[in-house]
Amino acid sequence: MSADRRLHNLSSHIVAANPCGAMAQPGSPLTTHVLNTAMGVPGSNMTILLYKQDSSAAAWNLITTGITNSDGRCPGLTTRELFTPGVYKLHFDTDRYWGCLGEESFYPYVEIVFTIRNPVDKFHIPLLLSRFSYSTYRGS
Repeated sequence: MSADRRLHNLSSHIVAANPCGAMAQPGSPLTTHVLNTAMGVPGSNMTILLYKQDSSAAAWNLITTGITNSDGRCPGLTTRELFTPGVYKLHFDTDRYWGCLGEESFYPYVEIVFTIRNPVDKFHIPLLLSRFSYSTYRGS
């Protein structure tokens, strides 16, 4: 696949179809989006686990699991009521994802740990992924 075609495929997933922010689901303060930057396609069918840290026990409590849809998104990870201040972790099962594509990955999983101080805000945490690298940022 040519570099121009990969860029076209990728750009159509980075820019929201509705510039007003239709990416957010009502009641879903946390969203994520996986993009396979090596192939220029969404990271579909990837298992994601959301944890919250229990600071008193130094442990992680599983909140929910999800699987990315055909667009690489996993809507509805949590609700406003469950999304309280604290430290959270998104765990992406990259080993299984790449294995299903017939590829091997250097990273068996990716974990993104972040702090929520104001749960009223919206948080979008994308994962840009290839077999040998990954990147993330706080989106809008």
